[in-house]
Amino acid sequence: MAADNEYGRLRANREGDRTVWTKSVAEQLRRFLSTESASSLVLVAAIVVAFAWANTSPTTYTGFWGTPVEVALGDIRIEMDARQWVSDGLMTLFFVVIGLEARREIDLGALRDRRKVVLPVVAGLTGMALPIAIFAVVNRGLSSAGGWGAAMSTDTALALGLLAAAGRNLPARLRSFLVTLFIVDDMVALVVIAVAYTESVRLVPLLIAVAAGIAVWALSRTNGPGRAALLIAAVVGWGSLVFSGVDAVVVGLAVGLLAPAYSPARRNLEEASGAFRQFREQPTARLARSAAAVLVATTSPNERLQTALHPWSSFLIVPLFALANAGVRVDGDVFWTALRSPVALGIVAGYVVGKPVAIIGTSALVALLSRGRLRAPVGWAALSASGTIAGVGFTVSILVASLAFRGPQLAEAKLGVVAAAALSTVLTWGVSGGIRLLPAKMRGRALLGKEEFFPDLADPVDDAHDHIRGASGAPVTVVEYGDFECPYCAAAERALREVLTDEDARIVWRHLPIAEVHPHAEQAALAAEAAAEQGAFWAMHDLLLERQERLDYAALLDYARELGLDTERFAHDLEDSMRWGRVVEDIRSADGSGASGTPTLFINGRRYRGAYDADSLRRAINEALEQQRVTASAAT
Repeated sequence: MAADNEYGRLRANREGDRTVWTKSVAEQLRRFLSTESASSLVLVAAIVVAFAWANTSPTTYTGFWGTPVEVALGDIRIEMDARQWVSDGLMTLFFVVIGLEARREIDLGALRDRRKVVLPVVAGLTGMALPIAIFAVVNRGLSSAGGWGAAMSTDTALALGLLAAAGRNLPARLRSFLVTLFIVDDMVALVVIAVAYTESVRLVPLLIAVAAGIAVWALSRTNGPGRAALLIAAVVGWGSLVFSGVDAVVVGLAVGLLAPAYSPARRNLEEASGAFRQFREQPTARLARSAAAVLVATTSPNERLQTALHPWSSFLIVPLFALANAGVRVDGDVFWTALRSPVALGIVAGYVVGKPVAIIGTSALVALLSRGRLRAPVGWAALSASGTIAGVGFTVSILVASLAFRGPQLAEAKLGVVAAAALSTVLTWGVSGGIRLLPAKMRGRALLGKEEFFPDLADPVDDAHDHIRGASGAPVTVVEYGDFECPYCAAAERALREVLTDEDARIVWRHLPIAEVHPHAEQAALAAEAAAEQGAFWAMHDLLLERQERLDYAALLDYARELGLDTERFAHDLEDSMRWGRVVEDIRSADGSGASGTPTLFINGRRYRGAYDADSLRRAINEALEQQRVTASAAT
């Protein structure tokens, strides 16, 4: 105990060395860098720097990115200039991240409900076809007609980041719809690049790349020793595609799609806890390696790769790509020529007009033909914003432009892409601002529409059986799977109390004690059930979360006395196996719902995956509340 007190004193002293404002600034910076807006800001800054560099010192800009770089392994040599190494090499990792996002949506996200795949796929394909058609009409009969691919694809990262900045009042679930739509866009775009913009294909390197892809698929099914081999297979696949003549970034998408996503199973978490406990008792190098391997295996390959690659992709690779490709020298002649150029006009019209018309029109048509069974998960106003922001193209557009155009036409294409992105952002900002002017009742329906979703919560709330705090008719129900000894559960509980009101929302507690980490968690859960027998579940619940440092048997009896319970009956019920049966029932319910850690929240049946601070929870609950109001209004 004395050692614990000394540790606490030393820790407090260390924390006291840092001023409050320093910690606050660091925390604010960390939060900002974790947002999509931050990565978009870095990308926009890179575009601005590229423009400035190309126009103030065009010789150094062209010379630097045109520098030849050769990599040789024996007789095998790959020589490209610095711009190509960024565009065909580093950008492969960006498309790995795109593939990972797609696979996550398939395994855990909106694409689990196959019925919901139809609309994003159709809207995504139409949102590519119409811009291509517009570009083809504008450039009909001209030498530039072959560059139609420069007007087809949305830049997922930039569009989502700009949407977060320009459309702050838009519903959170709009993002999942757009991610699905943009993933379709990206995958089709890469196929188009591989097929339509490949001048010649060498068969043997292509077959080697296919074999490497099969090896990547096989190795992605394993953990541990296969990881190094997987990396080697991926590099071989990339190099083979370089020699085959097919754009090598295709291999990035394939690798991402092959990485499965899943929630950690409770059995695996228990195994990880056991491995760490062994290391804690005997801290040897062998047990450290064993514990590390088990810990890594509990999380999916998809999550591990996203965690490792996403910061590099967002804050280094894509900005480098922009720096290498967005530098266009703009003098008076180039600017006025671009304004009249069929290349630039075709790209701008395709993105700014074609994308919104295709996405909004297709969504409306599909909803009409399916009689409402297939519709967007948002209302017409939010859908309009999704159409306008889809006009933000950059990454794939510049890739295609670099393959299709040379000289002045390439400069015109790049200017068209940047202009379309700027105009689309302004339009999205205008749509978002217009939504704010709508009357409250109309605004809710315009943003949210009539939602139908695949529930994540396996066992619906039972008013007669579950522990429920709040009015039975409350429009929002928050189900929490929690552990009384878990500090994160206590923090989430404080945030929920700050956010929830008895009239609008109710909370349901279900037990998920993690005994291998919290030795008193199971006994605390039994104590709550014993208190429930005397009508004091929530009083005991609050006390247990407030006093997590003391949850031993004697403390539980003290809490029962403090609450005025019959302590003899409480002690008897604490030992009753029936109480344990109730806890086991909740644990099985958690397993069925994919809840393996604590706290895990479900808001109106949908799993909440955001942060557990009050602001994030308030936004999610307010959106669920607004959705219920819209649904009730539509019913009447």
